[in-house]
Amino acid sequence: MADPNNGAARLADGDSPSGTVDPAEIARFSARASEWWDAKGKFAPLHKFNPVRLAYIREHALAHFGRDPKARRPFEGLSLLDIGCGGGLLSEPMARLGFSVTGADASEANIKTAAIHAEEQGLSIDYRATTAEALAEEGRTFDVILNMEVIEHVADTALFLGSCRAVLKPGGMMVLATLNRTLKAYALAIVGAEYVLGWLPRGTHEWNKFITPAELRTRGEAAGFSTVDLAGVTYSPIADRWRRSLDTDVNYMALMVPAA
Repeated sequence: MADPNNGAARLADGDSPSGTVDPAEIARFSARASEWWDAKGKFAPLHKFNPVRLAYIREHALAHFGRDPKARRPFEGLSLLDIGCGGGLLSEPMARLGFSVTGADASEANIKTAAIHAEEQGLSIDYRATTAEALAEEGRTFDVILNMEVIEHVADTALFLGSCRAVLKPGGMMVLATLNRTLKAYALAIVGAEYVLGWLPRGTHEWNKFITPAELRTRGEAAGFSTVDLAGVTYSPIADRWRRSLDTDVNYMALMVPAA
């Protein structure tokens, strides 16, 4: 249900991109760039969604790299790419945990918003309007990739996943979050979230771009990944919060590592 953007190769809004970038998707998110940090505004669902995403990332990164969970900045010395970083809602907490963060997004407007907010918070984050494939061409590599609610918005999933694999270091990990292509997801993430509750602008998601966990595993394997964990994320209207669950029918997260 949550709302992302994907990266593009040093593109100004309105340019004609190629590769994984869908121009219509970028224009949609660019129009709302300045609203990213309003916890009660149009991106309120992402602010509510963030705690469960952050907990999943932190838990698996601690285990994967054998870091001390009691340390204030347990990930010092590790690099992280937040692909489709939007306004930086994940990039900033990752920087506070010690990662050297690169935030990539297709929208110059989003990147400017993210950079200004990070500067106001005293955080050093390398924000770039670029794509995973452009970073791969540059030879950039990272210990961790965050690929959160992005893949259902890209134009070429095979190229996108292959580019993510190319920029992931040996022994690294990628956390991916997306939406399952089920009737339940259509009812809740599109009809419910966009048309009934108005949590997201109408047209934010296209159901035919949603990806089943089985498809993600297969496409990931083709790109050189192994999927080692899968977790559902569900919303409790009574508690008004998201939680991790075994239900992957709508939202789910995956931990992916380089295939052996």
